[in-house]
Amino acid sequence: MTNLQTVLDDATAAQDVPFVVAMTANSDGTTFSGAAGDARDGLKATEDTAFRIFSMTKAIGSLAAMILIDRGKISMETQVAEVLPAWNDLKVLEGFDGDTPILRAPKTQATLRHLATHTSGMEYEFWNPDVPKYMELTGHPTVLSGLKSSLMYPLTTDPGTRWGYGPSIDWLGQVVEAVDGRRIDAFCQEEILDPLGMTDTAFEPDKLLDRLSSVSMRGEDGGFGPVNLAPPPNPEFYGMGHALYSTAPDYLRFLRMVLNRGQLDGNRVLSDAAFDEMIADQMNGVTLQKMHSVAPAVSADVEMPEGTTHSFGFVRNEVDLPGMRSAGALSWAGVCNTHYWIDPSKDLAAVIMTQSLPFLEPRFQKTYQTYEQAVYAGL
Repeated sequence: MTNLQTVLDDATAAQDVPFVVAMTANSDGTTFSGAAGDARDGLKATEDTAFRIFSMTKAIGSLAAMILIDRGKISMETQVAEVLPAWNDLKVLEGFDGDTPILRAPKTQATLRHLATHTSGMEYEFWNPDVPKYMELTGHPTVLSGLKSSLMYPLTTDPGTRWGYGPSIDWLGQVVEAVDGRRIDAFCQEEILDPLGMTDTAFEPDKLLDRLSSVSMRGEDGGFGPVNLAPPPNPEFYGMGHALYSTAPDYLRFLRMVLNRGQLDGNRVLSDAAFDEMIADQMNGVTLQKMHSVAPAVSADVEMPEGTTHSFGFVRNEVDLPGMRSAGALSWAGVCNTHYWIDPSKDLAAVIMTQSLPFLEPRFQKTYQTYEQAVYAGL
């Protein structure tokens, strides 16, 4: 497996990444572990390096909801407003009359399926130019403020009509809290993290601080400089779209639970039937569209293969990518370039993780592709 380590060493030496930790596994255990570069000044990157995993949190939030669906407490068709009446206060933003937002009532009711598949109509300010304009005009806080009021983003489309990437999983986490009664961090700890042995995954970074990497941003000169970006500490609510810290081996345990169809080391978190529902296409005919960045310092554009869908928990490939992942592969990522994919048909899960912006910039993208090709070449 030296080939994989060479990929990491070369990418770090070329400054395509500031540092990198990468691992692969099958349903039985780890098959490769490597790292290169300095996670922060004076600290080498190792398998135990801790990361702000941002949107890699989403799959865990979706699993939390799926656990309650599995227990018959809610269903994918449950309307969001039935559980959280505040959803009914959201309007669709149709544009602006000068500096006045033009808002109307949505034509469809959002369901938990819409939240889980990012078809609820809600989009982050990085992906739709109307949203940052609305936030600026109204003083609406970003979801990274940790304020409960930040959940009330306007909708940009009617629920169920289009893929749009936003704070939907934060709402899904709030549904879990309302239905279960436990706060979402307690629910996830007791129902997911403890059963899966994810001892290095946390809502607050306290126990990980000595291993926590720093975040870098690509500058005009092509080099990396430090930038402060982290989930809000001790927020009014934990957003299941972004709240978690973790390590590569810990997240790999979560991915191996998927390869083992809802259980790991004898601890089952989902029934067979619920597991099948969680990984199936749940988009009802809608597919993912190219994501056009309106914040290039934060993210490049994101383009997925034609026909890509979304399951209840993950982005889902519907075609084989030659020399890379298979049809039915599941994946997603965090904004600071922490990435994972799961290829059930090949019994493979993998992570490649750093802490850099912009998300999916071409030089990172090249590293990811080279790594993935090397993983499959080694199978």
